[in-house]
Amino acid sequence: MSLTWSAWRYEMSFLTMAPETVTAAASDIAGLGSSLDAANKSAAASTTGVAAAAGDEVSAAIASLFSSHAQHYQALSAQAASFHAQFAQALSGAGASYAATEAANASLGQDLLDLINLPTDLLVGRPLLGPVPTALPTRMGWEHRARLAAS
Repeated sequence: MSLTWSAWRYEMSFLTMAPETVTAAASDIAGLGSSLDAANKSAAASTTGVAAAAGDEVSAAIASLFSSHAQHYQALSAQAASFHAQFAQALSGAGASYAATEAANASLGQDLLDLINLPTDLLVGRPLLGPVPTALPTRMGWEHRARLAAS
């Protein structure tokens, strides 16, 4: 939640998150990482060991250049794979943490609502906050409601 000063008032931005969507996204990202890792491993042998096209110096230099680029690519790819794995793990952990926090807050909120409603529920037979059961009498009384329902 961020607060920004705009036109002499505070505005709050809200975030909506579905933990199951985050978990599914983390699973998709992990699967993508596995596919990229497999592709990089299959290409490593053929790109890092490029043979010279001919026996001259230029062909050997070009082959060496391509092999060097492929080795640098494999090193960068390993770093990217490490970052990718950390990101997928962090995303998965965030989804699980958010779901646990939501469950704890829902339980705490209901407990607090029950605590607030207990005195009025005992005194007048209806909660102070939250939904009011429709079967309870209102200011009109039971008889008047029965006559309205019958007509």
